[in-house]
Amino acid sequence: MTTRKTAPAEEPKPAPKPMNIYQKLHLAKQSMGKVIKNATNPHLKRNYADINSIIDTVEPILLDCGLLLIQPVKDDKVYTIIIDIESEDTLESFMPLPLITDAQKLGGAITYFRRYTLVSLLSLQAVDDDGYEASRPSKNKPTLDGDRWAKALAAVKAGKFTAEQIKEMYNLTQEQEGQLK
Repeated sequence: MTTRKTAPAEEPKPAPKPMNIYQKLHLAKQSMGKVIKNATNPHLKRNYADINSIIDTVEPILLDCGLLLIQPVKDDKVYTIIIDIESEDTLESFMPLPLITDAQKLGGAITYFRRYTLVSLLSLQAVDDDGYEASRPSKNKPTLDGDRWAKALAAVKAGKFTAEQIKEMYNLTQEQEGQLK
């Protein structure tokens, strides 16, 4: 008679604990670079990052982390809300709208408040494209892969950003740098 020694049955590993909204936001913030000031206020002659530039920078990263960004206007306030799509937990920032009857001015105020509530909620930094950042020691920059790389290339081709701006904001592979030439 032959006896076989059998290996003890492996106990199943517990499923990893899902991340909460703060852990997901922490993960997202590690991938966010600085927002480029891509517009100029003609009256004040100051550069700023417009709402589209800010959203283009943060929304793909938030979505990758399971976070949804919405910016509704309700109860005469402009809200920026980040929703964890798994737990439905939210983080929000809001600003009350001033009493404005001119629709065009009201639209401008809404856009302005959307930008500021989003920048505030995510503690975003904006930089001028003046070479100052290039002269500073480099910090860990986020990388671009997949869809984000394709969008960055499209933005360069459309003239929204220069190749130099992309190189300053992100760690690129040699292949990506070659594609920017």
